[in-house]
This record gives sequence, C-alpha cells and structure tokens, in this order.
Amino acid sequence: MVTSELVRCIRDMLTDNAAFEAAEIVMHVLGIDRSTLILNSRSEVPDGAAKKAEELAERRRSGEPLQYILGSAEFMSLGFEVNPSVLIPRSDTETLAEYAIEKLRGRHIRLIDIGTGSGCIGISIAKYHGDVELALADISADALSVAAANAKRHGVRAKLLQIDILNELPKGQYDAVVSNPPYIESGVIPTLQTEVRDHEPLTALDGGADGLKFYRRITETAAGFLESGGLLAFEIGYDQGEAVSELMKENFYEVEIIKDLCGNDRVAAGRLKNS
Repeated sequence: MVTSELVRCIRDMLTDNAAFEAAEIVMHVLGIDRSTLILNSRSEVPDGAAKKAEELAERRRSGEPLQYILGSAEFMSLGFEVNPSVLIPRSDTETLAEYAIEKLRGRHIRLIDIGTGSGCIGISIAKYHGDVELALADISADALSVAAANAKRHGVRAKLLQIDILNELPKGQYDAVVSNPPYIESGVIPTLQTEVRDHEPLTALDGGADGLKFYRRITETAAGFLESGGLLAFEIGYDQGEAVSELMKENFYEVEIIKDLCGNDRVAAGRLKNS
C-alpha cells in the first residue's frame, strides 16, 4: 500500500471533514508534514503504519476528538500539547488572547491565567507580548503538567499555581487577569456534542446552574489579587455578554464586550476600580 491509498482508506472510515482528518491521521502516523504527504504520495507505507492509522480512525469514528488522538492542537499559530485533562483550544478563544495582547502592549506585565488548562491563553500572550511575568493557575494538577510542558515548548517561563478559585485566591498581585472559565449551564451539559460531553473534562465545562459561578467569584474577589486599574478579561458564551458585564460593573470600569470573527459576544473585559 502506498501513502495515497492509505489516506483514501482512512477517509472512507470517517464521516465529517473526512479528507482533512484522514490526512492528519496519516501524517501523524508516518511522522511527515503536508508537503511530504503530497510529494511522496506513491511511497510505500512502512509495516504496521496502516494498522496504526486504522486504529486511530476507529477512535475518531467513536467520537474521540481528533486533537486528543493526535495529542496536539493549534492556537494563535502555535502548537499545544493536549490530552483529556484539558479543554481543546478553540479558535474563538483567540479573540481573548488577541484582545489582551493589544491592551497590554508596551510595558512589563504581571499576568495570571485562571483556569489555564493547556496554558494556551497565557502562554500565547507571553509569547507575543514578550515582557510578561506569567502565572498559570488551575485546580487540576494534570492540567498544570500539560501547561508546564507547553510553556517549556514555547520558551515561556511561568509560575504554576494549583488552586481552587472558588475557595481560595491566588497569592501575589497582578496587573492583568485572563480567564476562560467553565461557563456552560449544568443543565445543558447532557445536550452537548458527544465528543465534548464524553471526552473533555467536565470541571472545565460546568459553570453551575446559571453558567456564571466562576464569573461571579472572580469579579467579587479580584481586588485581592488584581492591582487597581488592572485588566480583567474573560471569555464568555455567545449569550452571556449582558449578564457578565452586569456582574463586572460593580467593581470594574470601562467594561466592554468584544465580538469574535463570527459576530458573537466572546470577551467581557474591564479595569478594577480603586479600593
């Protein structure tokens, strides 16, 4: 069997986005990039590679996310290690990273990423800003292990904080806080797509009965770790702009909602009022 035949075989095993995902699986198994896949389409497939590719395709067909199968995902044009202990980075979340980079440019920043997961938001900001003292906070030790690996991969120094933000506050003072907290209403979780509901970590999805539990906690306690005038920027659900901005207005000024490239509300941000 040659490479192009293997790609067709894997494609026929898949459904949605089959051509793209088949190519990704074959490239992963063979350890090649897309240009090599195209240029060497008539090369013989090594022994065992076809069986391995078929095994990965079966996992994908059962609903397991492709990013977990491959062990990586792209965010802000950077590659990030992912596994089932962290959410898969999504392009919508780039709106938050891009907003923070723009707002924080031009000076040294002490930044904390709360609920960091893979670390993709904080690490991307640090990578593109260039002068960031970064802390990555999460309740999950497994998630922090992934974040640490990603920070090392991109040459970003980061302090790791294992904390339960609902019951404790991060130590230290920061100039900016970014967070993509769990924001899906508990009652909605069972209706999510299979690959999200059954594979991504529930603790990173469930935002409580109204989806606002983490926003409420962070906005109410931010003065304990965020400097006056410091920036707080959240990712939000498409229908949460009004609710989150109302929560922020008690303790924050210059509160604004930023839309993503699809025109949906995606970021809520503001600056902490003087104590």
